[in-house]
Amino acid sequence: MQVRKGMRKRTIPGTITALLLALVMAAGLAGCTSATQGDSSAQSGETEVSDSQESTPEPEVNTSPINVVWYPNESSNTHEDIRAEVGRLIEQATGRAVEHKLTTDYTIAIESIASGSADIAMSMGAVGYIEAKNKNPLIDVLFVNADKEGKLDGAKYFSWICVNTADADAYKSGDAYSIDNIKGKKMSFVSNSSTSGFRVPTTSIIEHFASDNLDEDKLIEGGPDQFFGEVYFGGSHQGSAVNLIGGNADVAAFCDIELAPYIQLKEGAENTVGAVYEVKDGADAPFDVHAGKDFVVIACTPVFNGPNAYNPENLSPDEIKAIQDLFTSPEVANNELIFYDADVEGALGLYKKSSSYGYVLTSDSWYDPYRK
Repeated sequence: MQVRKGMRKRTIPGTITALLLALVMAAGLAGCTSATQGDSSAQSGETEVSDSQESTPEPEVNTSPINVVWYPNESSNTHEDIRAEVGRLIEQATGRAVEHKLTTDYTIAIESIASGSADIAMSMGAVGYIEAKNKNPLIDVLFVNADKEGKLDGAKYFSWICVNTADADAYKSGDAYSIDNIKGKKMSFVSNSSTSGFRVPTTSIIEHFASDNLDEDKLIEGGPDQFFGEVYFGGSHQGSAVNLIGGNADVAAFCDIELAPYIQLKEGAENTVGAVYEVKDGADAPFDVHAGKDFVVIACTPVFNGPNAYNPENLSPDEIKAIQDLFTSPEVANNELIFYDADVEGALGLYKKSSSYGYVLTSDSWYDPYRK
């Protein structure tokens, strides 16, 4: 049939009907498929998870070394094996390597833990710890060495004021030793950040000479118009003791535990006024040239055991707990490189078992008496 130009082509009605039916059937099949899939997911309890949810990255593991800073007292060659053992224990607890920072001045150690260049400061004194915490409130107590029963009740060491035995009679009041006659003498302290080598002895001196209206500032410098004729700072307890037995000072302040590796009791009872100690034969430097020299304790004051402190910036809570759990365990309490038997020839550690057994936990507030 010919189609005239300008006329429209007509569509056959049957064709339209067939197309509509096909579309309806396709839509119905699609709906059934979706419903079936939805029912299947609901029945199985499964939900679709995006790729981003499935592949949550593991938290990064801190593999940087843990830095441990030591006061000058434990920075000597005498304490090398002890430092290595402490490092080994920290690595055992955390799985991280340990690096040691040795110092020649208390201030360096205090600044290191406060600033975060050190993560742990071992064997601090109460005053040094408080100074560090004043600089950085995050600083806290890790643990402290206990008393001989493994408790805090008697966790103390002793601050001594000593004179050479040859001069000891000049420091007697009647039959007893005292500090009555130290005025005008050459005096040696440890550091003005030392608890037992400065804060405690100066407090005793200020109280004893109340009529002189002293304060710490008046005890730091010597001279004709000062309380002391001359004043020295040894930089460590060992250094202050050497100032005394070497003849630089007439009187010196230092503590019992830091001198323990180098001296032995000669007369009297441990940690009492009148006790005489002498330098051991074979003592390490700086005492090797002073073997046999002796001194007398003319004042003795108990002091709370110093804290081991931490800065949490580079330590996780889990790592801090792991270190505390290990160091307060019987394993460490029985570690002879930390807590040693002084009756064994040549034994050396941080603390004598006779006066300290193991580490215990304590709080920052335990040191409040030294904040006053």
